[in-house]
Amino acid sequence: MKVECIKEKFCLAVSKAEKITGKNMTLPILSCILIEAKGNFLILKATNLDLGIEIKIPAKVAQEGLVTVPGQVLNGFLSNLTGDNNLKLEEKDGNLHILNSSSQTIIKSQPNEDFPTIPRVKDGKVYEINSQDLIKGLKSVWYSASLSNIKPELSSVFIHSKEEGLVFVATDSFRLAEKTVKFKKNSDFEQILIPFKNVTDLLKIINEEKDSLAINSTKNQISFEYQDTYIVSRVIEGVFPDYQQIIAKEFKTAVIVLKQDLLNTLKLSNVFSDNFNQLNIKVIPKEKTLEFKTKNSSVGESVNKLVAAITGEEIEINFNHKYIIDCFQSIDSDSVSLSFNGLNKPMVIRGISDKTFTYLVMPMNR
Repeated sequence: MKVECIKEKFCLAVSKAEKITGKNMTLPILSCILIEAKGNFLILKATNLDLGIEIKIPAKVAQEGLVTVPGQVLNGFLSNLTGDNNLKLEEKDGNLHILNSSSQTIIKSQPNEDFPTIPRVKDGKVYEINSQDLIKGLKSVWYSASLSNIKPELSSVFIHSKEEGLVFVATDSFRLAEKTVKFKKNSDFEQILIPFKNVTDLLKIINEEKDSLAINSTKNQISFEYQDTYIVSRVIEGVFPDYQQIIAKEFKTAVIVLKQDLLNTLKLSNVFSDNFNQLNIKVIPKEKTLEFKTKNSSVGESVNKLVAAITGEEIEINFNHKYIIDCFQSIDSDSVSLSFNGLNKPMVIRGISDKTFTYLVMPMNR
């Protein structure tokens, strides 16, 4: 292999590919990036067996070939490399030689034949979506997925369609987040479950993307393709809970409050929360106030009040403070509504001016 390419493009491709390289001690090849010179392109490949990526960048290929090198080493070297913007890559004696005006470097390679094949999704249904809508959908819910793999469907982001658009949902059974984004072809989108870990890695790669993406999904895999980048993920075979039945249509108590005021009060209350992050919320309609109580036997206790627009019954109920505060990253509205239906029913949080996001938090029993 003998190639010349633009350092900036190569560095960006390596940085993206390195984000999903595996840290598998028994399979060190998964920590590597395979670099292939073919035609007028350099093709970079990386995989952790759950998620795979291929990135093509233009290059002047004098000799085609392959080389596989540790991703962390290559990315670490390139991110600190100075000199001109022209790079020469050459495979010699099984190693990768990198040359530019300020550096001559040799990186030891791994056997190319050990590198896993990155599957191509074929015969699936292809859909087009705005990349920012996809990013917004995933970012709005991923934090609500379970960290445990005991129930794989709960450690996933569930994607399905309805008339309003494409719907993203995640739950760990203690809280649930649902976000709807615009989607042109939603009538025949087949519902899928993407593993939580793959979603976080996917977001690292596409976070700055502005163009549309082509989604191709089958029973076992889903791919995302844009420009010269191809990403493929395993999907979960399972049934997501029928969550819509727990979202009430009417409520006994409804509260409207400024989001920033609520957020500041929650942060203040958290200073005194206990090991269970327990927060006591009391809604007092007569006084038009929300009262937040936290108590920690080794630190102290705090009572904070917040003026709010309240209708309905008085209620006093305990929640996990962290579960409430997590959702504000997904709400763009200046004001939010908190809706209650009794002591053992979830609190529902929504933005006043944005009805595309719904968040449920289950009360604490203790």
